[in-house]
Amino acid sequence: MLQIGEMAPAFSLPDAEMEVFDLAAERGRHHVVLYFYPRDNTPGCTRQAADFSDHEDDFARHDCIVVGVSPDDCLTHAEFRDQHGLSVRLLSDVEREVCRLYHVWQPREVDGVKKMGVVRTTFVIDKEGVIRHKLQDVAPRGHVAGVFELVRKLQTENAHGNRQEQRGNA
Repeated sequence: MLQIGEMAPAFSLPDAEMEVFDLAAERGRHHVVLYFYPRDNTPGCTRQAADFSDHEDDFARHDCIVVGVSPDDCLTHAEFRDQHGLSVRLLSDVEREVCRLYHVWQPREVDGVKKMGVVRTTFVIDKEGVIRHKLQDVAPRGHVAGVFELVRKLQTENAHGNRQEQRGNA
């Protein structure tokens, strides 16, 4: 299992436009909210994606980008995005390789039937590529506000740390 303080595993996945998102390319540039969700067009997943989209500018003001990952294909992501007016980048992990890498592809019980699926999980990754927060089996309602607060604090901590560093070098 991935732990807070570890480097986030690097990966590249296509988005709804079939353009590749490379997590390693964000190092030194942005904090990343990486959220895994089970499926496009389900009520909880729609709420979560819409909430992240509604607050995307707030995250951007704190040097943070938001990307969602599910096993749905790029075409399904594009339809989901267009149908609900979503702006966050949705990544396709059809082979579930990144879901396994992040340990979110797990056995689940749905309506008494056991099967493998994505456990709704969000990672907050800092600009250096370090996992700073991991929220597992989250409920979509109110989730984005909590994640935003973590990112806001992270940005504040980084600014404070940079000020201390600059003072120490003076």
